[in-house]
Amino acid sequence: MASPDPNPPDADLYLAPPPLSRTRWFRICVVMAILLLFGAIRAPIESRLSDQYRAAYFHGAKLNLDLRQQIGQLSFLAALGGFRALIADGLWIQAYTDWTHTQWGKMLFLLNNVTALQPRNVMFWDDAAWQMAYNASANVINDPTEPNLGLRLKRQHEYFLIGKDFLERGIQNNPDRYKLYETLGMVYKDKFIDHCAAAVQFDKAAHLPGCPGYEVRFAAYELSKCPGHEREAYNELVRLYRLGQQQWLPTLLQRISELQVTLDIPASQRINIPENLLPPHH
Repeated sequence: MASPDPNPPDADLYLAPPPLSRTRWFRICVVMAILLLFGAIRAPIESRLSDQYRAAYFHGAKLNLDLRQQIGQLSFLAALGGFRALIADGLWIQAYTDWTHTQWGKMLFLLNNVTALQPRNVMFWDDAAWQMAYNASANVINDPTEPNLGLRLKRQHEYFLIGKDFLERGIQNNPDRYKLYETLGMVYKDKFIDHCAAAVQFDKAAHLPGCPGYEVRFAAYELSKCPGHEREAYNELVRLYRLGQQQWLPTLLQRISELQVTLDIPASQRINIPENLLPPHH
């Protein structure tokens, strides 16, 4: 009987991979050393700025082992070395690629990491919420591969909640910025049909620096649809009306006209709004 071949054709399949060369090990060590050295230089500077960060509501990214497992060892080291913005931008680009392929689960995973790395970047929070509450929810409710409408509605509502959660966490890190309150108001209005909650968020946005003038009108519009608050909303809309013609927008005039009927405002106290100023088919 012939002796077995000590080197069968597929023997290489069972061989261990060759060890890294000294040159490659040296390069890896140099990169790691540079990142850690840069982080060590930044540490005392960031420590002195910690009080300012707290004053600016900066809750910061938690660079723990969970984040390391999610973004990979080299990216984690880069984040430790002070390259959070760079890593976040790279993950954001990956998330955009997943959006083009409607890979919502993977996109959610990346967006959570992006916002953890850059919690004071309002655009990341705002866009993440939009992707989940609007794009992902619209995609799953129209999913042709799922014939069960009940399951589609359940998944749609889950994405509404995910979008809302992004905004609430973003506000925790940026309570001084109006944009996230505004978007949360839109989500309550469009997705949860909760006009009372929407009015609260628009009102909060209206009291923050740099907010657009429409925030106060949006708050009044939503309040006018909140049961039990019609009179309060009417008084606010009339106040805005009396500020001048720059406030005489079709929606504001329409809501005043409707509330005057709903609240049975006496004719002598009503605002006479010309028909040509009201939106068509009001």
